[in-house]
Amino acid sequence: MNEHIVKSYEDELALLDKKIAHMGGLAERILGQAFDALERRDPKLAEVVVKSDKSIDALEREIEEQVVSMIARRQPMADDLRHVMAALRITGDLERVGDLAKNIAKRALAIAHESHPKPLMSGLRHMGELALTQLKEVLDSYAERDAERALAVWREDEQIDAMYNSLFRELLTYMMEDPRNIGISTHLLFGAKNIERVGDHTTNIAETIHFLVKGVNITDDRPKGDDTSTMLFQKD
Repeated sequence: MNEHIVKSYEDELALLDKKIAHMGGLAERILGQAFDALERRDPKLAEVVVKSDKSIDALEREIEEQVVSMIARRQPMADDLRHVMAALRITGDLERVGDLAKNIAKRALAIAHESHPKPLMSGLRHMGELALTQLKEVLDSYAERDAERALAVWREDEQIDAMYNSLFRELLTYMMEDPRNIGISTHLLFGAKNIERVGDHTTNIAETIHFLVKGVNITDDRPKGDDTSTMLFQKD
């Protein structure tokens, strides 16, 4: 490649990273807004989140088109190929985070006029804050190409699972104590599950970053602590 072509190629790769950063920033923002809407019972803020998800979807399509164009025109190899493929994978996970934020906002709309049990909302808030912190951390690790930082996020996913398990038990108890609690508890349970899924997509991004930087996949088993699928069938 001559110097002009190399510079043009580097500019395209830099633009790809800039779009990922923009998309990640949007995902962080609407996820935080979704948590606030749920906690504060704010239907207007929830509506903002639902509408904002379209911006993330548009960025996903834009990045996908750029990646396809770059592969067709540049035929990237080795590190460059990992770069564009990592961008594509991360874009997919960020799009799902946007969808999950929208789902949380819809739960906020559904229970906007109901009273929230404070201990449960406190648990949801802590879970949401951790998910948001991990998302920010993994996006920073992508910007800095820091595989060890991404690996640290990957290992912390169990914390969100542990919080989800605890909240799941609390919500079940709350429903059993009074059938009138079933409606709001079900919405909060789905909201908590959406937060847990955000953690899963953050973990996916961490794995992608590790592969991008190191050229190898993480060989350890993914840390998982969600045991709610078996919890209902356990005997005392």
